[in-house]
Amino acid sequence: MGQKVTAGRDILGEFAPKSAELNDDVLFGQVWSRESELSPRDRSIVIVTMLMASGVLDSAFESHVQRAKDNGVTAEEIAEIITHVAFYAGWPKAWAAFRIAKDIYTK
Repeated sequence: MGQKVTAGRDILGEFAPKSAELNDDVLFGQVWSRESELSPRDRSIVIVTMLMASGVLDSAFESHVQRAKDNGVTAEEIAEIITHVAFYAGWPKAWAAFRIAKDIYTK
C-alpha cells in the first residue's frame, strides 16, 4: 500500500479515537496491505463499485476514485466500470459518479 493512511485520525481525531484507529490501522493498515490476496488496484475497483452501488457519492467516493487512479485504474477503465455498474445500481448514481470521476481524471 505504501503510504500510511491517517484520514481517520485527521478527520475524527479525539472525537472518535477508536473509529479513527480502526480506519487507519485495521482497514487501511491490515486489510489493504493483503496484496497477495487481492491487489490494491482490484481493491480499488471493488470499493468504487460498492460505493457507487450504495449511493455513497460524497467525499468517500471521491477519495476512492483518486485511490483507484493512483492504483493504476485508467480513465477508460473507470468509465467502463461506472457504465457497467449503472445497469445494476442505477443511472442517476452513474451520472453522479461520472461527474466525480471525470473531475479526478481530468486534473
